[in-house]
Amino acid sequence: MNVIIVGLGRMGTGLARKLDRQGHNVCAIDQNPERLEELGEGYTGRKLAGVGFDRDVLAKAGIDRAEAVISCTTSDEANIVIARIARDSYRVPRVIARMYDVTKADTYRRLGIQTISTTDWGVRRACELLAYHQQDSVFEVGTGEVQIVRADVPSLLENRPVREITVVGEIKVIALSHNNQTFIPTSGTLLGHGDVVYAAVSSGSLEKFAHILGKTE
Repeated sequence: MNVIIVGLGRMGTGLARKLDRQGHNVCAIDQNPERLEELGEGYTGRKLAGVGFDRDVLAKAGIDRAEAVISCTTSDEANIVIARIARDSYRVPRVIARMYDVTKADTYRRLGIQTISTTDWGVRRACELLAYHQQDSVFEVGTGEVQIVRADVPSLLENRPVREITVVGEIKVIALSHNNQTFIPTSGTLLGHGDVVYAAVSSGSLEKFAHILGKTE
């Protein structure tokens, strides 16, 4: 995977090193050349000195070929600008922004931007999100026979009723987040842009649920 990481504090440095070890093609960007050198000799990815929201810098980093952009500078505002550029201008499939103000997380999630916080957890969570396609298990019931799964509503399911992603005895939508409000929908509730569904899914039907979401894209 081609990954661009902007901002080499503890989180960015940890991510760059870890993803590089995992075999991803990593390009690390930071304004301070000394931080780039702190990646160490074991880091085999690219290094680029510059401002992360400078389009020329992003072009040099290969953002047109990027499959993921992770912005983890010390500024929420800069992280969101970088994330919006990556998402809106370059259609990067996976965009993650570090947020110090967690109250803004839901707003940016509706814009298609995943958010992370705190260094150690953030490194682990960013790696998980790079492998996240459309659904994310948030809770297991019992010994794992049923999972509560969170999923973004794909564009082609917008304005379609909840019943279209329901399978009797296998998949049941139990909650829907819409415009920062979460409620229990009816089978006829229409799915909207930026909505997030929470579904109870039997462990044997996780692939089916992914297929229901994926086949509409």
